[in-house]
Amino acid sequence: MTNPMIRLLDARGVLLADGATGTNLFNMGLMSGDAPELWNTQEPGKIKALYTGAVEAGSDLFLTNSFGANASRLKLHDAEKRVHELARVSAEIAREVADTVGREVIVAGSVGPTGEIMEPVGTLSHSLAVEMFHEAADGLKSGGADIGWLETISAHEEYRAAAEGFTLAGLDWAGTMSFDTAGRTMMGLTSADMVKMVVDLGDQAPLAFGANCGTGASDLLRTILGFAAQGPERPVIAKGNAGIPKYVDGHIHYDGTPELMADYAVMARACGARIIGGCCGTMPEHLRHMREALDTRTLDHPPALEEIAAKLGGFSSQSDGTGDETTPARRTSRRRRTAG
Repeated sequence: MTNPMIRLLDARGVLLADGATGTNLFNMGLMSGDAPELWNTQEPGKIKALYTGAVEAGSDLFLTNSFGANASRLKLHDAEKRVHELARVSAEIAREVADTVGREVIVAGSVGPTGEIMEPVGTLSHSLAVEMFHEAADGLKSGGADIGWLETISAHEEYRAAAEGFTLAGLDWAGTMSFDTAGRTMMGLTSADMVKMVVDLGDQAPLAFGANCGTGASDLLRTILGFAAQGPERPVIAKGNAGIPKYVDGHIHYDGTPELMADYAVMARACGARIIGGCCGTMPEHLRHMREALDTRTLDHPPALEEIAAKLGGFSSQSDGTGDETTPARRTSRRRRTAG
């Protein structure tokens, strides 16, 4: 049977995903260094409010509070034996929200990186990584997630291990990487490399793929254009940060306004993305502007790099990682002010 996300995507053409998890939870009182996943059982009302905020802002799809639900990360909080439970509960709360909203909304089970470096560079073996991802995926499936959602991955070895883990759990999945190092992931992958890797996964490939987080919205759209240039068959995901992080009065704030994120959403669709959301710093107010923009505005051509820079601010590097071409340098725009 066709996955619910793909059915909804086919019906609507483009889906609005959700915004930030961490930024919103910090605003609810989560302290730096705490494990957000523990709030699934300690503060379920706040997790429900997190999900509801995205849905009420117009999101068609939202992620569960399970990004760090793996044995490696939860071991730092003496909770490594609670991976399955915390993943399951995150999805159960999400399922309740989605099923009572009065329209179809997709529950995407968030799975982040293990936090370790895989062999041969590091010490994490493929088999142990697969086991970690399988445990999280099985918990999310048990809780009612429609699809697994791998995000913020840098290494192809970890992406492949996650693919195997989702497959073992029998959970359809989508997966994004973070291109935050001069147009490449931290481990050196380009947008073209990712497209090839997804194709090479064969039967274990994600239903959709793309980019999340990174530096700013401009850089992310340049990566989306890189995906589009390869002519991928699978839907592309764009989930960019709300501007650039700035340290203000002891806290991290993102300077992307709701208006900037509305421009970003329309441009992301024109660049070829079909699932569009926000990452760090993206609040419900940003999502409301993105929803309205996607519903009321059009852009009938993929924007040139100069057009992206003019609307969203310049790029953090001169290249997208695939060549020596130059691009507009980052500049400060009057449109981009502290919003988080």
